[in-house]
Amino acid sequence: MKALKSLVVSGREVLPLVEGGKGIAVSNGESSGAWAAAGAVGTFSGVNADFYDEKGTLIPLVYHGKTRRERHGELIAYAIRGGSAQARIAHDLSAGQGRVHMNVLWEMGGSEEILHGVLEGAKGLVHGVTCGAGMPYRVAEIAAGYGVFYYPIVSSARAFTALWKRAHHKFPQWLGGVVYEDPWLAGGHNGLSNSENPTEPQAPLPRVTALRTAMRQAGVPEVPVIIAGGVWCLREWEEFLDNPDIGPVAFQFGTRPLLTRESPISEGWKQRLRTLKAGDVLLHRFSPTGFYSSAVKNRFIAELCERLDHQIPFTAEPVGEHTAEMEIGLRGRKVFVTPADKVKAETWIAAGFSEPLRTPDSTLIFVAPDRAEAIRRDQVECMGCLSACNFSNWSQGEAGTTGKKADPRSFCIQKTLQNIAHDGDVETELMFAGHIAHRFATDPFYRDGFVPTVRQLIDRLMTGD
Repeated sequence: MKALKSLVVSGREVLPLVEGGKGIAVSNGESSGAWAAAGAVGTFSGVNADFYDEKGTLIPLVYHGKTRRERHGELIAYAIRGGSAQARIAHDLSAGQGRVHMNVLWEMGGSEEILHGVLEGAKGLVHGVTCGAGMPYRVAEIAAGYGVFYYPIVSSARAFTALWKRAHHKFPQWLGGVVYEDPWLAGGHNGLSNSENPTEPQAPLPRVTALRTAMRQAGVPEVPVIIAGGVWCLREWEEFLDNPDIGPVAFQFGTRPLLTRESPISEGWKQRLRTLKAGDVLLHRFSPTGFYSSAVKNRFIAELCERLDHQIPFTAEPVGEHTAEMEIGLRGRKVFVTPADKVKAETWIAAGFSEPLRTPDSTLIFVAPDRAEAIRRDQVECMGCLSACNFSNWSQGEAGTTGKKADPRSFCIQKTLQNIAHDGDVETELMFAGHIAHRFATDPFYRDGFVPTVRQLIDRLMTGD
């Protein structure tokens, strides 16, 4: 394999290896500090990060506000405190080596306020900010204001060009690099556009080449393109090294760092990763953000798929084929469905899926009573973790609502990600993972239950494997 060359990232020469930021306590100060200490780039998540008391005991998030707006304010305060705490941990563990970055989900609730709060509260401890899941036009301005480099996460040349022309061109000296995240292979939220087919993945080399071409045409400095999504071992990416059409590159690893000793995920989560097979990660659109995302197929995902299977359209009045009358809800409100769909609904009701819930698309889904109760409770207890939420219809705007009906086909993402990050059942919670996670089961590096330290993983990566 071609030799890996060090790169200047966020003002320091480091290995071209980057820890992918994973939200809500999955990449934290301990993991990112270890990556930086090994001479690479560590990335802690600034999405509702954990924080601790004076004795180092985790402080659980408990919301006291009676309204969504009040709980939203509490969430922002928690996030700033947690992000600042993780930055300090990473800084201390890095021992002055490598670089420490913070990852931010632009569509999270209060993202701008949280970013300001953490960069102020941990001033000088964070060297770069990576940001995706949306179009983060203002991240460059915010990062530059604190003398911190910024790294937009994009999945196409078109997305980067839009960011650059609208805002980022004003702060070229603080652009540390551009993260190209493969929208078909990455874990977590994916940047598939409406013009791209989720079932027809495209090869990354032409897309990355197009990205660099667009950057050069726009006069962007020759900063590294950081390849993310689907990166397991560098031997498979040799054509990206020393490629004049692409220029300087680094590689981001999101999935492999999960199975390290410094990774904070539960032992159950780590063991589950070892059992995955090809095809066990689903690219879906259940997320309340409205984005595509990738997660392990488990009972949590199966139940969401079941809601779609138990779905029929309805009308308020008899229209066309919608002639069969049904009564729904406690008030027995009448709706009209097709005769064939009424038979389906009656079958589902007889099987225990007796609670019909309306969706914003004039459809009904049929779920079990306990599931209907849990959905309604989660919607009521919304704490505004997103800028706009399809599941609860929350919006951080002045109105406090998206103006649309809450969508019971989705879920409370804050709740389930907090649960799985803090020893929740890996079968009944959302478990984000990249589509290459099945390789844990076959890579000889992990034979006999071996769990490497971060430094051992980085040493392995440097060999090409």
